[in-house]
Amino acid sequence: MQSLALIENWPVPTAAAAVVRADGTVAGTRGPTGQRFALASVTKPLAAYAALVAYEEGAIELDEPAGPEGSTVRHLLAHTSGLAFDEHQVAAAPGTRRLYSNAGFEVLGDHIAKATEIPFADYLRQAVLEPLGMSSTFLDGGASPAKDGVSTVDDLVRFAAEVQQPRLLDARTVAEAMSVAHPGLKGVLPGYGHQNPNDWGLGFEIRDGKSPHWTGSSSSPRTFGHFGQAGTFLWVDPDAGAACVALTDRAFGPWAVEVWPTFTDAVLAEL
Repeated sequence: MQSLALIENWPVPTAAAAVVRADGTVAGTRGPTGQRFALASVTKPLAAYAALVAYEEGAIELDEPAGPEGSTVRHLLAHTSGLAFDEHQVAAAPGTRRLYSNAGFEVLGDHIAKATEIPFADYLRQAVLEPLGMSSTFLDGGASPAKDGVSTVDDLVRFAAEVQQPRLLDARTVAEAMSVAHPGLKGVLPGYGHQNPNDWGLGFEIRDGKSPHWTGSSSSPRTFGHFGQAGTFLWVDPDAGAACVALTDRAFGPWAVEVWPTFTDAVLAEL
């Protein structure tokens, strides 16, 4: 795909990208796809997928209590538990605001570890990474399931293929995760300001009509995924029948706000 060559013009030391179709075939790659990069918050979709495996295994229920009083696993996954961004403090009542929360995913990791009697990093490896052959993806023991993952484009292509055609989970569970949880809530999309509504599924952000946004102007409203402060992103556009992964080694900033949407539009146009 010629559109992937656009990453060579990004103002970053290193970048790698790939597009994978819904049938699992790789449409194109660019850059060092086997190089490990810090994921930052692109760790969250991986952690969320592990949580959904735990749910299907019967270790947890989505609507069981977890986190602050009145909060559930579903609230934690959907950033509606009321926990603050990076502090384990309650800033709102559960279900009333979309407060993007690293702390919420850390509480979620602890909850799953207690329920399964397996440290969360080990559970993630056993439930998601090893079955998908993601041998270069790591979350060290004691690291945050919100932001401390390390991976490669090659590994995330496997994950993006799984999300589009699930093998580890029932397709209905994945469909629920990609549907808006607690619709109509306002909130801040980090790096892009207030959004009303600020729609999320279970561990995945949903594009809907958000503006500004890190995906493209031609991205369908059903597009879902995540970006990270490490200059990383993963989106899946069901209407286009494809997903895209891009990893860099420069922190998210104005450069990403400028180049990511143009890149995504070029990819979608070529598909």
